[in-house]
Amino acid sequence: MDWLYWHDGEWREEEQMLLGLKDNSFWMGNSVFDGARVVEDLAPDLDLHCARAIVSAERMLMKPKISAEELTNICREGAKKFPKGTPLYVRPMFYARDGFLVPDPDSTECAICIFELPMPFENGMTAAISPYKRPASDMAPTDAKASCHYPNMQRAIVWAKEKGVDTALVLNPDGTIGEFASANIFIVSRGRILTPEPNGSILNGLTRQRVIQLLRDDGFEIIETSLTASDVYQADEVFCTGNHVKVAPVIKIDECTYPNGEVSQRARKLYWDFASTQPL
Repeated sequence: MDWLYWHDGEWREEEQMLLGLKDNSFWMGNSVFDGARVVEDLAPDLDLHCARAIVSAERMLMKPKISAEELTNICREGAKKFPKGTPLYVRPMFYARDGFLVPDPDSTECAICIFELPMPFENGMTAAISPYKRPASDMAPTDAKASCHYPNMQRAIVWAKEKGVDTALVLNPDGTIGEFASANIFIVSRGRILTPEPNGSILNGLTRQRVIQLLRDDGFEIIETSLTASDVYQADEVFCTGNHVKVAPVIKIDECTYPNGEVSQRARKLYWDFASTQPL
């Protein structure tokens, strides 16, 4: 079994077509999702991802009929149907069927898909600074993990792959460093760890928040600030965090190369030590 689907109280191995041409979320692009990982039968922060999916739906003018606790339990139930040890991506989603330009909140539905997905970039990720930028908070609903944000990231990823690298490093509207196309960025400079401050443009990732707290508890100085391309190019180390990758070293951005250094390795270890306390 590679994929598993949940909707309307039932798990299925065959996908159902849930949206049609008349449905609001199909043509208005306002669906939301979240992603959680199950790796080695561990489910770090699954509850927080499910809670964020519900908050995202509310911010996109929908009204979920399920609680975060219920959603978490359903996701756990589905993940346990796969063979032990299978690396999984768990994706709860919300969408609205009714409404014209604005979704009818009472038509909100939930669906979940879970599928096998190996962990990427364990040996390091490469990137290039993209010409595509993140939107400002007054340009898009950046406080929700909404599907409508991702076409711009898709363009950035395709652009990056055409450059021969794994992903794009995307700028904020003001030209400062934002985030990778699907992960947050951290740099190490003179013993300090710096990362772009949540500014209403980047996604303040759950894995980002977790790693910041773990590193601070371990005695590291972490500064959330505005970063330039020059700051990144001159960094001693670079690493990233995100649900897809969790914590991974970045070994090249444009023409600059970086080691998988001690701080990056420590961040990764701290995260997986934490994850070991989060069984499925």
